[in-house]
Amino acid sequence: MPGPRVDSVHGDEHLPEKVDVVVIGGGIVGASTALELAERGIKVALCEKGGIGQEQSSRNWGWVRLSRRDPREIPLMIEALRIWRTLDQRIGRDTGYNQASITFACATETQFNTYAEWRRYLEPYQIESRMLNGDEFAGMFPDLSIKPYGALHTPSDGRAEPQKAAPAIAEAAREKGAVILTECAVRGLDLSAGRISGVITERGAIACDAVVMAGGVWSNLFCRRYGIDVPQLNVMNSVLRTTPVEGGPEGALWTKAFALRKRQDGGYTIASGHENIVDIVPNSFRYALKFLPSFREEWRSLRFRLSGRFLEELLMAKAWEMDEASPFEYCRVLDPVPSKKYADGTLAKLAATWPIFAKAKIAQRWGGYIDVLPDAVPIISAADSIPGFHIATGFSGHGFGIAPAAGRLMADIVTGRSPVVDPYHFRLARFSDGSKIELMPDMRQ
Repeated sequence: MPGPRVDSVHGDEHLPEKVDVVVIGGGIVGASTALELAERGIKVALCEKGGIGQEQSSRNWGWVRLSRRDPREIPLMIEALRIWRTLDQRIGRDTGYNQASITFACATETQFNTYAEWRRYLEPYQIESRMLNGDEFAGMFPDLSIKPYGALHTPSDGRAEPQKAAPAIAEAAREKGAVILTECAVRGLDLSAGRISGVITERGAIACDAVVMAGGVWSNLFCRRYGIDVPQLNVMNSVLRTTPVEGGPEGALWTKAFALRKRQDGGYTIASGHENIVDIVPNSFRYALKFLPSFREEWRSLRFRLSGRFLEELLMAKAWEMDEASPFEYCRVLDPVPSKKYADGTLAKLAATWPIFAKAKIAQRWGGYIDVLPDAVPIISAADSIPGFHIATGFSGHGFGIAPAAGRLMADIVTGRSPVVDPYHFRLARFSDGSKIELMPDMRQ
């Protein structure tokens, strides 16, 4: 697999006959949910069709950020930051977490004022985040020739290692009693009188009382089979990592031309600050009206293309028998080819404006599909049409940093515990109950 080199997790050989909860999807959200449940004494099985953390959970930028969050996500992200600060100690493993700050450069006064307006959402929480003028930004990044109007700087933000985090959390969940099943796709749900009684995997049945679907870009396909419409489209981002760079910044930085963060090995993860590829697929037409407000807001950053992905999804089975292979078994790891143009072009722009990166060598490139919802706010919710079925998906590129708290909230919902934050904004029903789709203001203009 040409994608990122993810820490290996060896799956358990034994398929349990019965557990309390089955979590579908071994990304960082699924692993975090499994850990939270296992720590509460809940018997849980985590089922992953491929390997733990091998899709978007290992392909993202590795940012752990509160800054520029949709206001509806802020309380949950504050909880996530609390969890990240002690997570390595709690699980006895290294996730690479480092509170090193994130800075978002503002090219124009309009953008600066938009960021300043956003910062007011943090005031009730007493979170340090400040606006820098152009001179203050230059003092923070003295060798960078870009001189923006100003910047948003949040010291409490940080970074972690995507290739380490989900595997570390999954291993910790196993130590607490969870069963970790890799290369074990869940083909479907087992229902009794309309409610969850188990799942059917490619290796056999597991009886359970509750299921959490945390399948990322695969959630729509799985849920549609049961009449649950998750209006999800996928956006591809192209990323590269460099060999070690001497004298580079500790804090992560975003500009319209590039985004970067330091890695544990001294190299940097680098990607375009605004260019993403959207493959036109059958669901593009199915959900066109729901995504129209988002497309209008984000059109500057989206590059639509017609590729082989259209035919792949058109021909992909939408229904299958439980005794035959499902689409999830025919694609163990979704590993898209990155855009060399965008990845290499971004590094070239960076090198042209920051001399310390002029000699940076590309160690690897990869692509990853981000699961996006029309309002870019995730679903963390019970599915009322099937008692016992729950969904945690659609994190819209914000999922890595918020995942530990999303797992905690999902565990609260499954177990009936008082939720760590109000889950109202994350309800599945907002896409079917007539609620208006509300977008966060575009902060990249």
